[in-house]
Amino acid sequence: QVQLVESGGGLVQAGGSLRLSCTASGRTFSSDAMGWFRQAPGEEREIVAIITWNGGITYYADSVKGRFTISRNNFRNTVSLQMNNLKPEDTAVYYCAGRARSGYVSIEYDYWGQGTQVTVSS
Repeated sequence: QVQLVESGGGLVQAGGSLRLSCTASGRTFSSDAMGWFRQAPGEEREIVAIITWNGGITYYADSVKGRFTISRNNFRNTVSLQMNNLKPEDTAVYYCAGRARSGYVSIEYDYWGQGTQVTVSS
């Protein structure tokens, strides 16, 4: 069992930056794909960025390519999301999640954090 706790959300003006962090505890997550997802009010949860177990492959939603960067540190049990040039449409609750099964570009992840709010004002 892996427990995830996100931090780093907040209120920022358009064009600004935030860095989200996700810390894992429990069993090691070093063999799992990890991802960041988001859900805006009235919307479906969507993939933001995904990183494979060793960081060798990353995947980004088209809406965040070139602005967001996902990274992980398996020694420190952390996954991060650097978000630059934020836009009002990035406003959502952001969730960190892990997937122990094969495959990684999916919304079906196995364990989730509680989420952190990101609000971008225009």
